[in-house]
Amino acid sequence: MPPVKSRKRDDFYRDRRRRKVCTFCADKTAEIDYKEVNRLRRFLSERAKIEPRRKTGTCAGHQRELSVALKRARHVALLPYAPQHLRP
Repeated sequence: MPPVKSRKRDDFYRDRRRRKVCTFCADKTAEIDYKEVNRLRRFLSERAKIEPRRKTGTCAGHQRELSVALKRARHVALLPYAPQHLRP
């Protein structure tokens, strides 16, 4: 009888996870505009922090552009620096 290959638990779940796709690459967006507030809001957490790449699935180049656009939108007061419930 041939020996049975033992698969580690990590290998088992690695096959089942899908890789996240960058939404900007999928839409073929030329540049990220800071005035598109509804689109940018998806990349902020409930505490108004910028979400990391591993959570949103954006590629490195678009994540850099995204962070600049979010900071510009905050500076022009289109997006909050802090969540609503923490403001005095």
